[in-house]
Amino acid sequence: MNATAALQLELTSDPHELPRLRQRVGRWVAAQGWTEPQVGELVLAVDEAVTNIIRHGYDNQPRQRIMVCAEPIADPRAGEGLEIRVRDFGRQVDPAQIRGRDLDDVRPGGLGVHIMRAMTNTVEYHQAEGGGMLVIMRKFKSHTAGVGARVTERR
Repeated sequence: MNATAALQLELTSDPHELPRLRQRVGRWVAAQGWTEPQVGELVLAVDEAVTNIIRHGYDNQPRQRIMVCAEPIADPRAGEGLEIRVRDFGRQVDPAQIRGRDLDDVRPGGLGVHIMRAMTNTVEYHQAEGGGMLVIMRKFKSHTAGVGARVTERR
């Protein structure tokens, strides 16, 4: 594992920030020694988390604060991995109520939660102190997108 320092980004809830976010996350994850497909999976998961914050946490209001932090982690069973925390200061919701729409309901949109779960090993939602939500995603190098993904919801 590369000894690169944790990635810390602060951005606003403006969709034009998403390309910069994807680029920065992708470069950082690649520098940690992840494969190109895994980099794409993690970039997609972070992009979906931030997009959901913009749409649902901030109701598309621009110039609201979003923080992204990623750091290497290790687990005795799963091996090397990354933990990515995405924090907003918007509306709080009950973590148990966060779920993707029924996959049999075929229409555009509404798949962000499913995508995040498929691209990572775990996704946790927490009500953050002081308002807003905290999403914690973990992915291990042994993970293959869409296989074995699960969600952990904590309050």
